[in-house]
Amino acid sequence: MAYEIPVTQARAELADLINRVVYGNERVVVTRHGKPLVALVSAADLEKLEAEPEPTEERAISTVAAVRPVPSAPGEQGRFGIAAHHREPGA
Repeated sequence: MAYEIPVTQARAELADLINRVVYGNERVVVTRHGKPLVALVSAADLEKLEAEPEPTEERAISTVAAVRPVPSAPGEQGRFGIAAHHREPGA
């Protein structure tokens, strides 16, 4: 299981997080607004990941979703849903 930390806190504790990953064999997921942003993994874990065949889209999605399901922020769908609508020129 990965340890989650907000990006603002991760900035302040970067050296400690690196030690947790290297010496504690932990994986750290840095989040923004509760959503996974990046992960810190050891060089050994990275070598293992790079040695694996390229993940399929479904496998990648299931891997990211396995970190922690996060619901949309209140009002997010309404705010971004407008930009997703197609508008005809001149409308």
